[in-house]
Amino acid sequence: MRALLFDTFGGPLTVREVPAPDPAPGGVVVRVGASGVCRSDWHAWQGHDPDVVLPHVPGHELAGTVAAVGADVRRWRGGDRVTVPFVNACGRCAQCAAGEHQVCTRQTQPGFTHWGSMAEYVALDAADVNLVALPDGLDAATAASLGCRFTTAFRAVVQVARVQPGEWLAVHGCGGVGLSAVQVAVVAGARVVAVDVSPAALRLAADLGAEHTVADPAAIPELTAGGAHVSLDALGAAVTCENSIRCLRPRGRHVQVGLLPPAQGRPAVPMDLVVARELQVRGSHGMAAHSYPAVLGLIAAGRLRPQALVTRELALDEAGAAIAAVGREPGIAVVTRF
Repeated sequence: MRALLFDTFGGPLTVREVPAPDPAPGGVVVRVGASGVCRSDWHAWQGHDPDVVLPHVPGHELAGTVAAVGADVRRWRGGDRVTVPFVNACGRCAQCAAGEHQVCTRQTQPGFTHWGSMAEYVALDAADVNLVALPDGLDAATAASLGCRFTTAFRAVVQVARVQPGEWLAVHGCGGVGLSAVQVAVVAGARVVAVDVSPAALRLAADLGAEHTVADPAAIPELTAGGAHVSLDALGAAVTCENSIRCLRPRGRHVQVGLLPPAQGRPAVPMDLVVARELQVRGSHGMAAHSYPAVLGLIAAGRLRPQALVTRELALDEAGAAIAAVGREPGIAVVTRF
């Protein structure tokens, strides 16, 4: 198969012919129809994830068609159209038994723990636990965009922050997950302040329903008459994490969504404010496969439009440059030609 590989962290990303994978007994191999280009792929390429072993194929946001099925798989057959969360749960640990697959202690992640979806084929583990059937009307590019950024934003806003109609929600960083959070929050009835240094990203946020768009988060308390009820660090940087906490009103909720790899520095969390204002600091890590029906139902009803965030469709030969340039263009890029 053709796949995008790198042999050194931060080194060349090149398309090569490599052996196609075989399915594990409980897994499947999916012929990839689309694979999103995500900031997490950039982190993997930079060497920020200890699970990545060289040489490596990135890619964890995907949609496609089941091509091969392991002997122990019961729910899936060749030809099924599927997507998958970026966290592939084991289905057997205590967290999985509680339904919290996104924090499975034995999780695997395509594009991190093993070769990913920037290739013609990708192997996925525990298929009966993790695969999600795609509705006929949902195209592969849109479905691929759900696997990390959109569903991560949905769970962070709806299930972790539990945003309420009329509450102010601040989104720090209007990349793929931030713009997804804007759209989800608006549909949930929240009033949104979007923060980014890119005018183009802020224009997209405004198009998606953000009531205010600012480059300086210091403006948030005045714009919201006292601070945000909920604030998300959707970028994952020391400065955005701190800014997100500082912009909250008393008893506000901060949700950390963007990755904060130690190699990029530790945030100075203002714990004095956390205590004085009785703030809540929460983390959010993806979304389990069993939660997808809520998102798919809102998409089918036309209330959520993840396709509005897909701004570029690329060939696999263009994916390396897109990973290296993550964050320079707003919206979501998806590889659809392999």
